[in-house]
Amino acid sequence: MFCGGVARRSRLAGLVVALAGLCLAGPGAAAEQAAFSRQREWMVERQLQARDITEPAVLRAMRTVPRHEFVPPAYLREAYADRPLPIEEGQTISQPYIVALMTQLLALRGGEKVLEVGTGSGYQAAVLAEITPHVYTIEILPGLAASAAARLRRLGYTTVKVRTGDGYLGWPEAAPFEGILVTAGATHVPEPLIAQLAEGGRLVIPVGETYGVQELLLGQKKGGRFVTRPVASVRFVPLIEPRR
Repeated sequence: MFCGGVARRSRLAGLVVALAGLCLAGPGAAAEQAAFSRQREWMVERQLQARDITEPAVLRAMRTVPRHEFVPPAYLREAYADRPLPIEEGQTISQPYIVALMTQLLALRGGEKVLEVGTGSGYQAAVLAEITPHVYTIEILPGLAASAAARLRRLGYTTVKVRTGDGYLGWPEAAPFEGILVTAGATHVPEPLIAQLAEGGRLVIPVGETYGVQELLLGQKKGGRFVTRPVASVRFVPLIEPRR
């Protein structure tokens, strides 16, 4: 409860700063933000609720996080379209439906410790942080990790912990995690991530051919065993393995 309160105060501080910025920027900026808010509501109603996203906490998070802040300026008009968009360093931000689906599959109730592998722009981490303040996220590309960390701080997501590193290895000193979410396609489920999953915890990961169609898997640790089931066919950029 205390940590959740800290997260809410941090987000509130971020919103206060954003509103102050709008006042200084004038009515044009305020109108633009109102337009983005309407687009976000449309996104939730047409792309998520109209399909199979039903978890209230996930819908609330998707309504709240300003996706337009996580896409390059050239793609602002498409920020709430139901498709992935390019970001820096040849990577992508996933389509809103996939972000919501993967988050819903974790079945978070608030307060869980969650690991994300593949920070990217930071959008998925922000969505997770709207549900739990205990979000750890790893990005192998240093420039991307730095820009995502700065963006998350600017938007008030100060409880998210960002690390530059090899996502295959997870974050052992922070384990175990009740949820692990991998936002890049892997050829297999990394053993270190399974080891760092708490009993009863859930792991969501796309597995399949590099640059091909992958299967989004939901795995859960039960009685020390890790069992998976397929959820949907997806296509993600590959999970990068560093040279050893």
